[in-house]
Amino acid sequence: MGNIVAIVGRPNVGKSTLFNRLVEQRDAITDATAGTTRDRHYGKCEWNGIIFSLIDTGGYISGSDDIFEGEIRKQVKLAVDEADSVLFIVDTQGGITTMDEVIAGMLRKAKKPVILGANKVDTFGKEYTAAEFYKLGLGEVFSLSAAHGAGTGDLLDALVDTFRKPTEEEEPEIPRLAIVGKPNVGKSSLVNALLGKEQSIVTDVAGTTRDPINTRWNVFGHDVMLLDTAGIRKKGKVDEDIEFYSVMRSIRAIEDSDVCVLMVDARDGVQQQDLHILSIIQKNGKGVVVVVNKWDLIAKETNTMKGFEEEQKRRMEPFTDVPMVFTSVVEKQRILKVMEVAMQVYEDRKRRIPTRKLNDIMLPEIERQQPPMYKAKQISIKFIQQLPLHVPSFVFHCNLPQYVRPSYERFLENRLRHHWRFTGVPIRIYIRKK
Repeated sequence: MGNIVAIVGRPNVGKSTLFNRLVEQRDAITDATAGTTRDRHYGKCEWNGIIFSLIDTGGYISGSDDIFEGEIRKQVKLAVDEADSVLFIVDTQGGITTMDEVIAGMLRKAKKPVILGANKVDTFGKEYTAAEFYKLGLGEVFSLSAAHGAGTGDLLDALVDTFRKPTEEEEPEIPRLAIVGKPNVGKSSLVNALLGKEQSIVTDVAGTTRDPINTRWNVFGHDVMLLDTAGIRKKGKVDEDIEFYSVMRSIRAIEDSDVCVLMVDARDGVQQQDLHILSIIQKNGKGVVVVVNKWDLIAKETNTMKGFEEEQKRRMEPFTDVPMVFTSVVEKQRILKVMEVAMQVYEDRKRRIPTRKLNDIMLPEIERQQPPMYKAKQISIKFIQQLPLHVPSFVFHCNLPQYVRPSYERFLENRLRHHWRFTGVPIRIYIRKK
């Protein structure tokens, strides 16, 4: 279970610059997933071997610089509710503003660790300017320059020190399913329909308001933990920033799960926000089943389902090897099918291929379609092995790994998917020196 860190602060203090610097440190090295660039406000970060999730709240506020104070307060409140630790960024060039004081007041009341970073300390003299932020009463002030990277090490050291270690009390080793998606797509209804049979409820582990509600579901031979992200907090005003709300709500459940059931509304199909959540699922290496709910509201014609599925998969490129189940939760249509498919994805994610079999099948594929030559140099892959990780991860040992193109990595992934079933499961490909 990872730690979630939210970066908060008023506009133009450098939140996104810091986010990009911290996330790309890791993404540039290990994030081999194609298509992750569409998600700019959520990333994985690593410091001293500790991996955590980082959310740039600024990326979710739409509008100009004179954004309503209420919007920023709402973001901070939501971030504080959801995150384990908060990075509060201020700007030494502007000094303490009223908005900084308002945010600091909210953070002081919160029962969450807060690390205060004074940004834009680009020259030695600015260190003194940073000292005035001690007045905010949030403890030590860390001077940094997000643009140049100065001071980020001390900031991260202090941040990872705030992380709570996981408790010794472990929940049972059973598949964990997260039900995620935009508000009002039928997440609660699906959970209620599944739990409709009284005898199915073995334990009800209600988390705090921050955590998804976990329920043990044991029916028809399936024994799983359902993580419901819906209906936990009453939604505030109608103008609440829905994307930020549901993404924050989903992240914790996604990180705690093995397989995610991503629910979309049949009337809308896969929207930008669904792709945003799908990207988070991929980054975390979780299995996914796309459930198209409210299918009963769609006028049926010949091939409606097939055509609709093809269109949705085009939108989801390049990650298209994903199972899709069409449901009507209200009519109780195909809801057990959702569980069957989710369990299949869970098994596929655990798939381990013996090294010999992997080489016997994949090396002839590579022989038939070799990597393109680079500057008259022949690239050769001689040996393949699967790493013992939660996410199916394969290392291709190669003489010139730096010249293997992303398009060839996608070819390798496609051939793996062709020979073994990894439907709904992200695959990691690593090219390493022999």
